[in-house]
Amino acid sequence: MLKNERAKTMTDFMKKIKSAEYKSIFIVLIWLFVWQLISVTVHNKVLLVGPVETVGALSKMFLTEEYRSSIAFSLMRIIGGFFLGSILGILLAWASYRVKMIEDFLEPAILVLKAVPVASFVILLLIWAGNKILAFYISMLVVLPVLYLNTLGGLKATDVKLLEMAEVFRMPSLRRIRYIYMPSVYPYLRTGLQMALGMAWKSGVAAEVIGQPLGSMGNGLYQAKIYLETAELFAWTISIIFVSFLMEKAVLIVMDKTLGRG
Repeated sequence: MLKNERAKTMTDFMKKIKSAEYKSIFIVLIWLFVWQLISVTVHNKVLLVGPVETVGALSKMFLTEEYRSSIAFSLMRIIGGFFLGSILGILLAWASYRVKMIEDFLEPAILVLKAVPVASFVILLLIWAGNKILAFYISMLVVLPVLYLNTLGGLKATDVKLLEMAEVFRMPSLRRIRYIYMPSVYPYLRTGLQMALGMAWKSGVAAEVIGQPLGSMGNGLYQAKIYLETAELFAWTISIIFVSFLMEKAVLIVMDKTLGRG
């Protein structure tokens, strides 16, 4: 009896997943149709191309070594900046949580990192460090305040009564982190990572468009704009979105599995 109920529950669950997948595919197809319809109406391949032309341009680009090396070039730098910014943000948040003076000292710097436009940082870093690893530095500077503020918010939201209980029973520090701090920080940290990943890609590619390092995705976007290759421009944009999406999924899956939430 119990096995039958479990099998029925699993079947219903799979049906819901398939239903959601079909719904998503249907919605995407509608938007592609709308895009193609607008493209046909505009009837100007410089102003707007449809999904058919974009896919054609993307398939041609995919076969070239230059396209693949550009993705690798930007991916390594943006991933590197994202992880370094995340680690620094989390560590600084922990230090600020433990010592109030550190939080007060860092507050102006975090506000500056949040408020200063990416373009200003790009120009300064072009002067100081050149354009080769520009996306690395920009991604790091954008990600750091996001992870810092989210992690600090999660730490401050930790249940004080649980911490008092841990103090009374002299719970080891590692156990406190695992069983008290992590459940509190986890939702904040996950949200922060999702936000930071998108921002890292946007700011990193924008920095490449301004700094023009050869062999980068930003350079590919700029070249498509210079030569009025709108189909390639859309193809590069789709490539950036797709790589960013895969990176986000990979990071969140690893995080969920590592923290026992998978």
